[in-house]
Amino acid sequence: MQNRMMITGAGSGLGREIALRWAREGWNLALSDVNEAGLAETLKMVRAAGGDGFTLRCDVRDYSQLTAFAQACEEKFGGIDIVVNNAGVASGGFFDELTLEDWDWQIAINLMGVVKGCKAFLPLVQKSKGKIVNIASMAALMQAPGMSNYNVAKAGVVALSESLLVELKPEGVDVHVVCPSFFQTNLMDSYRGPTPNMKAQIAKLLEASPITAADIANLIHEGIAKGTFMILPHDEGRMAWQIKQQNPQAIYDEMTNLTVKKRSKAKAI
Repeated sequence: MQNRMMITGAGSGLGREIALRWAREGWNLALSDVNEAGLAETLKMVRAAGGDGFTLRCDVRDYSQLTAFAQACEEKFGGIDIVVNNAGVASGGFFDELTLEDWDWQIAINLMGVVKGCKAFLPLVQKSKGKIVNIASMAALMQAPGMSNYNVAKAGVVALSESLLVELKPEGVDVHVVCPSFFQTNLMDSYRGPTPNMKAQIAKLLEASPITAADIANLIHEGIAKGTFMILPHDEGRMAWQIKQQNPQAIYDEMTNLTVKKRSKAKAI
């Protein structure tokens, strides 16, 4: 380990907090995002926290931009030790309301962006015997109503991570997947969906959470140090996942009840 980390979606939110958590230990950070102003602010904060690094604008939908980012890491750092595929967007809407364009947009960023990030950086982490950290969501495990395209994309990230875990372990590469529940973040800035009131419902849940993005970053740091594959930062998330493993029907029934509530709220507005 030479303390070199790359992070996508580092211009704000969880990506920025992950950068700051490792910056406090003096790491070199390769930061990417489509938000160049946000990236510049993150790098400034990283340096103030004790780290250093560089920024590069990168749209994770474009594989050539990710391979260029990997090449920049090799040229500037001589390689990379931890890859954090964090870039993501929010979406919502019941399946009958979502368009195929909504599905394409969500899958292209939240799933294929992670696939492409892993593919572009794989040679570097194989060389360093480093780590891949993929940011998924509790939505990958619980499949709440009114967000099927998001659920499917994040579930794909978990399945990808499980596949890489077993394929790369013999090569000395560790893989982690993070499944946070609601936490205070600016994720809703990227929200796309057919029902504006659903955006408001999700935003309320995010704002009401006592857990911040910085808290999540700390818990990711702890989980990686312990060698935990699936990092579930929230107590209620761990409890819900345990219940689903033991009695999936109980969760399906709860989600069905939640569907009825969500649809009635939509009609009332």
